[in-house]
Parts: sequence; C-alpha cells; structure tokens
Amino acid sequence: MTTSTANRRHAVVTGAPGGIGRGICFALIEQSQRDGVAIHVTAAASRPGDRLDRLVDELRSAGATATGVAGDLTDPACCAAIVRQAIDEGGDLTALVCNAGASGPGRLADLPTAQWDRTFDLNVRAVWLLAQSARPSLARTGGSITAIASMSGHLPHPGYGAYSAAKAALVMLCRQLAQEWAADGIRVNSVSPGMIRTPLTEAAYEDEETHRGRRVLVPLGRIGTVDDIGATVAFLAGTGAAYITGQSIVVDGGISDHMLGLIPGRPGRPAVVD
Repeated sequence: MTTSTANRRHAVVTGAPGGIGRGICFALIEQSQRDGVAIHVTAAASRPGDRLDRLVDELRSAGATATGVAGDLTDPACCAAIVRQAIDEGGDLTALVCNAGASGPGRLADLPTAQWDRTFDLNVRAVWLLAQSARPSLARTGGSITAIASMSGHLPHPGYGAYSAAKAALVMLCRQLAQEWAADGIRVNSVSPGMIRTPLTEAAYEDEETHRGRRVLVPLGRIGTVDDIGATVAFLAGTGAAYITGQSIVVDGGISDHMLGLIPGRPGRPAVVD
C-alpha cells in the first residue's frame, strides 16, 4: 500500500450480501480497525433491494463508510460500471474481492451450452473484466485482488456441471494476473473454500446425520465458517501478505489432502468400512 493510501482503504466486494461475501466485508472492517485505518467498503450485489441496503447499513454501523452497487456481472458493461461507480464514491481501490459466483448440477454429457457459458461468465470472465477495470486504480495504490475459487477447482466435482472447470480456470487466471501485473505492484491471489456453513448450505447442516457425515471427513473435525474465509481474505488484502502473490490458499480443514487417507485397505484404514 502506497503512502497516499496509508490512512485509508477502499475494498470492493462482489457477491457481498451472501454468507461468505458478508463475512469478508466485516473481516476487512475488523482488520482495518485493528490497524487504525479508515475503510470504505463498496458492497456489490446482482440486484438492488432491501438485502443490499440492510448490509450497507450494517457495515456503516460496524464503523466503515459504505455504499452499495448492483449489476449483472455477466454483462461486461456492468463490470466496468461497478468499478467506475465504486471509485467515484469511495476513491481509489486498495482491494478488489471477487466473491460472486454460481454453480448448478448437471452431467457434462448433456449439460446445456447456456449453463456452461453462464458458469464461466460469472466465475471467470467477470473476475477478468472487473480486474481490467480496476487495474489503473489498484496500480496507483499498490492494491490487491483476491478471488474466491473452491476446492472444486482443485478436485473434480462430478455432477456439478461446469463448476470445477470454471473454478480451476479462475485459479489459473489469478496466477497469470499475478505474473503480468506484479510490475504494477498489484498482488493477485485466490482462496479456495472447502465445506463452509452459510445460509445457502444451511439446509444440509440442519440435518444432523448429514452434518456429522461431512464433519467426520474433515481432519480438523469441523465444518468451516464464513469467518474462516473472511479472515483469510483480510490477511491476503493486508500488509502482512505484502510478499504473497499468485497463490491459491485452500481453506478446507485439510479435507482435500485427506482423500487418499479414506481409501479402505491403506495403512491405518480397515479393508472394509461399514
């Protein structure tokens, strides 16, 4: 962060009203307060309305200045407009957090082309377009970009349409941006959540059998929270990560690396599992 932004920060967070997006917004505010730095949060949503308005009010109550913007990130003109409006209202950006995304079930053998395209447009192309628009501002502040990928971008997720392919592409997009824009002082990283309890996934975890079945797969013994993701994003956007770029941080309690350990008959595992 350059001297001109040493006493102020401005973060744009897409998908802000959702569980993870909301957690990221508050984590960025808490970090700034610990650092004694004022922060403006631009909360971006797919549409205007009470949900976005309530979030902006809550961010202000938490100690930030905040504004809300809305638009369809699959529309290139909207991506540029969101960044432009954010800068007009909050000044140069010090952090762009691309959290908005979409997934949907489907087998690749008969997946509709429109579903494939929308998954890539929102999860990958929108991040590239937002980054393009934000680049001059981030270069002025020595800012950062953090994109929310998924453990599904590191491991194939059968039956989940284009999601794994799109998130894998997003991880590589961030790595390439990190290389191309390092000379501008812009750091680019991605965060890949594992199983996280959010309002969107709450129905699964309300069922105790499902909750336990998932929890026992995680080496750390619990399902992740939005705070786990928010804290990681805040770290990557902060001065403590000033020498970190081009990385994909997997925040999954160890489950991705645990998969081989679940195979029956391997050392420490019974040959037959009830």
